[in-house]
Amino acid sequence: MDYPALFQPKWNVKKFLLCNLVALALLLVWIWPAGHAAFTQFDEWFFYLLNRPLEQSKVWLWIWTVASMRPFDIVVGLILLVLLIKGDWVFRAAQTRAALIGFVLTLILLLIIRTVFSKIIDHTSLQHDSASMVLPDAIKLSDIFPTLEDKWQLKDRSSQSFPGDHASVLLIWAMFMTVFSRTVGQRVIIWVLALLFMMPRLVAGAHWGQDDYIGGVMIALLALAWSCYTPFAAVVTRFLLRVTAPIFNLFAKVPMLNCLSVMKQGARL
Repeated sequence: MDYPALFQPKWNVKKFLLCNLVALALLLVWIWPAGHAAFTQFDEWFFYLLNRPLEQSKVWLWIWTVASMRPFDIVVGLILLVLLIKGDWVFRAAQTRAALIGFVLTLILLLIIRTVFSKIIDHTSLQHDSASMVLPDAIKLSDIFPTLEDKWQLKDRSSQSFPGDHASVLLIWAMFMTVFSRTVGQRVIIWVLALLFMMPRLVAGAHWGQDDYIGGVMIALLALAWSCYTPFAAVVTRFLLRVTAPIFNLFAKVPMLNCLSVMKQGARL
């Protein structure tokens, strides 16, 4: 069966402007002194709500300690990748290769936008330390498990907390998948996973809430707008599908890998 192409080689002006305007509105509200103060007050309350149970429950402590280590990020990445390329879930089996390439392109845009934005923020008074470094009574996982910080790259602090890079990746994945999702159930699963995997950095205090719901959302919206609502994703994905076809065809001969939808001969834009 022939399915419509994932990406259209034209501008979707309405959605493009909407994403950019929402991102701009978030930034302006965050910069506004009254808005910034309100966000900070809320974030302090939210941080204590999540962080204080670390000393009250061993289960809570171990769950978020494990989830705050770099190896867990690899597990999360694999889960997101599997759902992205799982044929006939969000994407048709024949479209998973295009979806994978399009998402990687969107991630590249996200990285560029975040890098440029972070450079600007770093030269202003708006950049800040993470919650665990600012709030004196924060419970720090690195203090409880000092050997894990170096050995397993336990993440519970940052001197450049805004915007949340970890959250922006999860959010762009969720937004990208939502654009192409077909059912409410798919959207619920997508967003539950994205929000759940954002929690470790918030519980440990590596980020303030505003680093995610302002910075992460803003960066993700900009990447989505410039990728999916311009000709960029369609044009570059079509080119890369042709260029990478021999590589995918080679890997398709490898046992087990040939079962993946992205390796099928019919995978296309």
